[in-house]
Amino acid sequence: MGLLDGKVAVVTGGANGIGRAVSLGLAAAGAKVVVNDIGVSVDGRNPSSQPAESVVRDIAAAGGQAIASIESIATTAGGEAVVNTAIEKFGDLHAMVCCAGILRERMIFNMSEEEWDAVIAVHLKGHFAVWRPATRYMREKKRGCLIGFTSTAGLEGSPGQPNYSAAKEGIVGLMRSTALAMAKYGVRANVISPEAQTRMTDRLPDTRRTQVAAPPEGIAPVVAYLASDRGAHITGQVVHVRGNQVSVWSHPAPLRTATRADAWTPEALADVWDTALGQDRLRRLDRMNIPWPPPGQTS
Repeated sequence: MGLLDGKVAVVTGGANGIGRAVSLGLAAAGAKVVVNDIGVSVDGRNPSSQPAESVVRDIAAAGGQAIASIESIATTAGGEAVVNTAIEKFGDLHAMVCCAGILRERMIFNMSEEEWDAVIAVHLKGHFAVWRPATRYMREKKRGCLIGFTSTAGLEGSPGQPNYSAAKEGIVGLMRSTALAMAKYGVRANVISPEAQTRMTDRLPDTRRTQVAAPPEGIAPVVAYLASDRGAHITGQVVHVRGNQVSVWSHPAPLRTATRADAWTPEALADVWDTALGQDRLRRLDRMNIPWPPPGQTS
């Protein structure tokens, strides 16, 4: 008996890297899987149906059930079609997992509108495009699971990925909104922040690649658990996974507060800010050896 016997799952971006590992892992746990992937390169070009069909064959060879879907989840029509495929082919939908993603890396001052739009469309709009029809179905069934994928690039920032970072942080906001909206229907929503070695991380500098050198297969058990009935009480969470390490990250909350009897003036704030409020320091400033404040500035 598998933890997901009788369940139907959709995995967007399910043919490469983390998505492939998740598709295989869900099938191994007993789920019927729709492997959605348009088979593009890391930057979103050169589509092909072969990657999704290859994963389907691997699942079938292991005794599981799966079908390929090559709809683009960067459009709402594509998202609707992916959800409809699961319902029409397998008769149900229990878990919607969003792994699809591309990269168009550039510093913000050099980024084009097309580079921005393409990444936002696949990552952030791609979650919305499948979650909207999935929640409509799950609301009627009074159960279901949505699992999105964020990134430390969104949670902590990444200087050469403003589009990707914005999309990944946006996915967290979408997840929290969805978790609140769907709680009364028994539907949960969570996101995973993975660190794993994939074709996306192959583009990183050697020092950063070492930090994420964990196999993508480590993500799949966490997805399978969250998608299962045993994980049905968990919602609204950011779960970080790196190899054998699983962490639950905190939600934003006030760190320090300053109040004043009279209205604040800029000068009054300048007098007390550093002692009363300070900063919540960007963790990656230190990890990337970026000095702040800049040399010559007072702290």
